[in-house]
Amino acid sequence: MTRPLFREDAYMRSAKGVVTGHTPEGGIVLDQSIFYAKGGGQPGDSGKISWPGGEMTIATTVKGDGDDIVLVPAEPGAMPAPGTEVEQQLDWDRRHRHMRVHTALHLLSVVLPFPVSGGSIGAEKGRLDFDMPEAPEDRDLIAAALNEMVDRDLPVTEDWISDEELQANPGLVKTMSVMPPMGQGKVRLVRIGQGADQVDLQPCGGTHVARTGEIGRLVLGKIEKKGKQNRRVSILLDD
Repeated sequence: MTRPLFREDAYMRSAKGVVTGHTPEGGIVLDQSIFYAKGGGQPGDSGKISWPGGEMTIATTVKGDGDDIVLVPAEPGAMPAPGTEVEQQLDWDRRHRHMRVHTALHLLSVVLPFPVSGGSIGAEKGRLDFDMPEAPEDRDLIAAALNEMVDRDLPVTEDWISDEELQANPGLVKTMSVMPPMGQGKVRLVRIGQGADQVDLQPCGGTHVARTGEIGRLVLGKIEKKGKQNRRVSILLDD
């Protein structure tokens, strides 16, 4: 089992780790990881690891067996042996942009309150697929609503509830095709805003910025028809 340090502190850029094993495909498993494993539409983190006498570039990070997190090297090379302590260095700029885009997509799901059938997060832009028969008519209104919530600089926090509590409150789940991670006894909720200023609360395992103001200005991208009931809406970071 890999301890997910990114969930404890999404702003952690470096940390120690001990190699606990290798995968048949050439991946590296550590006892704890600052690297986010690909999932929920968010890409796996990249960066590098180093140890006495060696270093390795990490191209991406994926989920392994059970709760293992697997670091995928950019190219074959000498692997640190099990038991070796390594220093993890995150590609912070890329991760932070993922955090900004991911949080922005939560805001998009507030502005367009339709069931979500899919999504994708990148370093420059992101998109959500909505179960929305008709495309929204006023693009400017959508963009203005998004940037208004950014400008309010709302806090982004987390809570935890039990699997049973989530099952008793199905309205918290906005996604149609992907269920939040369950089976560990508790589910993480991401909250945007507090009290009367709360705008969103939904299960999510990804990484997010601490306040919406950190997202920066958002630009509304394409609104595409992807089926009878499906509309794909993209948003872009303006810097």
